[in-house]
Amino acid sequence: MRKICIIVIMAIFMMITSAASAFAADKKVELAYVEWSCATASINVVKAVLQERMGYDVEITPVSAAAMYQAIATGDVDGMTTAWLPITHAHYMEKMKGKVVDLGTNCEGAAVGLVVPAYVTIDSIAEMKDYADKFNGQITGIDPGAGIMSMTEKAIKEYQLDGFELMEGSGAIMTAVLKDKIKNNEWVVVTGWTPHWKFARWDLKYLKDPKGIYGGTEEIRTIVRKGLDEDMPEVYTFLDNFHWTLADIGQVMGWNAEGADPYESAKKWVKENPEKVNAWLK
Repeated sequence: MRKICIIVIMAIFMMITSAASAFAADKKVELAYVEWSCATASINVVKAVLQERMGYDVEITPVSAAAMYQAIATGDVDGMTTAWLPITHAHYMEKMKGKVVDLGTNCEGAAVGLVVPAYVTIDSIAEMKDYADKFNGQITGIDPGAGIMSMTEKAIKEYQLDGFELMEGSGAIMTAVLKDKIKNNEWVVVTGWTPHWKFARWDLKYLKDPKGIYGGTEEIRTIVRKGLDEDMPEVYTFLDNFHWTLADIGQVMGWNAEGADPYESAKKWVKENPEKVNAWLK
């Protein structure tokens, strides 16, 4: 009789443990992002809502742009909030066609292009070839997998910028170079995008792009894995509702640029914007 009781107790314990594990698995969300300032801001705000308001365990993983799309297509992560479309990330979306779900725009008015300090006296990419020496023959870029890098390589060919070399780096290196050059009132050109905190920090301008290499206004969209709507409908609905403005994301990016922890910045923004957050949770 005692053995039977022990067996029953063990069976019940195993059932409870199994159920708890299943519940924990159901409440875990995995998201990917690229370590761009805009992506860091948005993914942490999404994490803050999912974790602080909805009770999910959220893991965010920084990866390259190519790896981010691939991970969603294979179902290794649940989604991301930084798809730059219809131009910048078009080649990634073409490769993943039918393998991921596009939930649409979460921020309008984004743009990419070549950026210079306002004191630089040229206004068009077409003029750059006559001033290679002033720019030290360099265009300061970011990580090599970024869509803006391939677009810039195309711009170098189309505008015949033979005297320039595109320098690979990161978002942090790009802004560090910009800061140093502006401090010394020197000419510098970088791969730039909006939203980004650098436009609030310094007086900058986009160089005109008469050949349309960088396209027009972009949208930042949310992309998720197939099947998320069935596995985690609450998470899917929230990500589908997630939408904010350039001013919103710029505020979070500004706090981060001043040295704040990105997740703490996100929680602060969520606390200060209850109406928008509640709309996402409907």
